[in-house]
Amino acid sequence: MNEQEIIYSMALTRLLPYQSQVQQTLLDVAGSATALYEAHSDLKQIMPEASDRLVSTVSRMGEYLKRAEEELEFANKKHIRIILRDDVDYPARLRECPDAPIVVFYRGNADLNCRHILSIVGTRQATEYGHDFCAHFLHDLAQLCPDVLVVSGLAYGIDICAHRQSLANHLPTIGVLAHGLDQIYPRIHRQTAIDMLTHGGLLTEFMSGSTAEKLNFVSRNRIVAGMSDAVVVVESAEQGGSLITAELGEDYGRDVFAVPGRIGDAVSAGCNMLIRNNRASLLLSAQDFVESIGWVTKEDVNRPIQRELFPELTEEEMRIYNALKGSEGKHLNTLTVETNLPIGRLSSLLFDMEMRGIVRLLSGGSYRLV
Repeated sequence: MNEQEIIYSMALTRLLPYQSQVQQTLLDVAGSATALYEAHSDLKQIMPEASDRLVSTVSRMGEYLKRAEEELEFANKKHIRIILRDDVDYPARLRECPDAPIVVFYRGNADLNCRHILSIVGTRQATEYGHDFCAHFLHDLAQLCPDVLVVSGLAYGIDICAHRQSLANHLPTIGVLAHGLDQIYPRIHRQTAIDMLTHGGLLTEFMSGSTAEKLNFVSRNRIVAGMSDAVVVVESAEQGGSLITAELGEDYGRDVFAVPGRIGDAVSAGCNMLIRNNRASLLLSAQDFVESIGWVTKEDVNRPIQRELFPELTEEEMRIYNALKGSEGKHLNTLTVETNLPIGRLSSLLFDMEMRGIVRLLSGGSYRLV
């Protein structure tokens, strides 16, 4: 991506802060940030339906170019990658979200589009129970799926525990920040953040000089939820950022899991509520998790595949088998298109194949081969 496009994109984020969807709409209409700037003095040229207020706002885009140029210089000096939403390195899962940021700043060595990505969030007032669960869960997960990227928010409590336990178990981990990459908040987590740069990384949508304001944390939560396959809530009160992240994950179509706690424990009230209201799956162990979400484990990869041991498949069953072969799971609607089987007939065949141990039903209505 050329520097001019980067500068104009950053200027747009300064022009319309906390309005990612409006920013993206303008880019879609104009075709690029550069094209938008070229028309910024008369937005009606390319967007006749634009309101007078939006036209007035966009006309001031040039006022933010100097700040954007300074940020590009800072990023180059500090080895920070500026990734635009259309770039190949942009987190693909996050790109699917309607309110994804149009620019992110990243420093680290983890693949933001690796095979398995998991977000772990929880209360800042974590108990020994929460710390112990994180430790055992991530230890076991590393044994089952060593190619997992763990995402959290570098906050006190469960967040920092998730990062540290990931590092201890050789899992790369990303900290999503509510401020620029010129600082670390809280400062006490600075050494962990430094360690993460060589085995994970730090990611933010905020330029340098941005402070950790309350609204930034809410905005940060959508990135934590959006860039992952699943959100795990370890401990949470009845209100708080962890529940916001879980709700965002649900809105984005992510699998949401919650660790149950003792009745009456304030720090587990939110998790218990999510489970009670069927807004999160009960999570007891790493084995539960990988089976529920349908991730391929190290054991699956190493196990010899002997499909010939299955009972002889009919022509229709072979269509299903071929459609699922090599995938980690496909939804019923996808399978009906790929197999050209009516959905009623397909459901019946899948049920029979599941009973015979050939396919497995995953959470969310997807199927994969056993």
